[in-house]
Amino acid sequence: MKFRIALAAAALLSLPAAVQAHNAWILPSSTVLSGDESWVTVDAAVSNDLFYFNHNALRLDNMQVWRPDGSEAELENQNTGHYRSTFDVHLDQQGTWKIGFERKGIFGRYTLDGKQQRLPRGASADQLESLIPAGATDVQISENAMRNETFVTLGAPTETVFKPSGKGLEFLPVTHPNDLVAGEPALFRFIIDGQPAAGLKVVVTPGGSRYRNSLDQIALETNAAGEVSITWPQPGMYWLEAEAEDGNSTIPGATERRLGYVSTLEVMTP
Repeated sequence: MKFRIALAAAALLSLPAAVQAHNAWILPSSTVLSGDESWVTVDAAVSNDLFYFNHNALRLDNMQVWRPDGSEAELENQNTGHYRSTFDVHLDQQGTWKIGFERKGIFGRYTLDGKQQRLPRGASADQLESLIPAGATDVQISENAMRNETFVTLGAPTETVFKPSGKGLEFLPVTHPNDLVAGEPALFRFIIDGQPAAGLKVVVTPGGSRYRNSLDQIALETNAAGEVSITWPQPGMYWLEAEAEDGNSTIPGATERRLGYVSTLEVMTP
């Protein structure tokens, strides 16, 4: 899959294919909790091996938390070290919470005086006109947008945090992501700009890849309704990734749009 993180090379995810690529992940200490209130501690990192800290911390600048009623909550006790960032979430409301971030940006290159140049890291759409010098040729601009999310439920699961925005690649689970059981199928739906994402490539990778000789990935493709069915081979934490490309950019001058979605999911023992 292409959305292996390139934070060191760009302001957001680009799409290089690589076997030993860097994956960005958000890992909650628990995903299913009970009681009137509770806490979870969340690790956030970019690593070669899933859920193992060996590359870089994931910065918390864009990280957000949404309560079951859709309101935003705070990231408490934030800390960013060399290999990982951590923060706490105080679950003070019953239902399903969403933790994650969205990144948008542009990637571009052009030729000037016979030499190929790239747009600077962190370039944004509103800077585009000033960043392309007069006389530039072979200008190629792409829009990049991705989401990285995980979900935690206190008490009974709810659906509010899955309300779509109708923009970009989004995850609309039919099977609740906090109700996943090994050996049982789960049905997930994806949409792009509010429409079913047919033919979307989806890859699911179990955690603990550091301790086995193969990635054991499950490669899937959505049907006409934008749905995939996944039967979990064993309990544990999983990293789900989906990516797409199209020409539906809203940025003037961009001819390509690259979309990505990532989620960390926990699968329970039957």
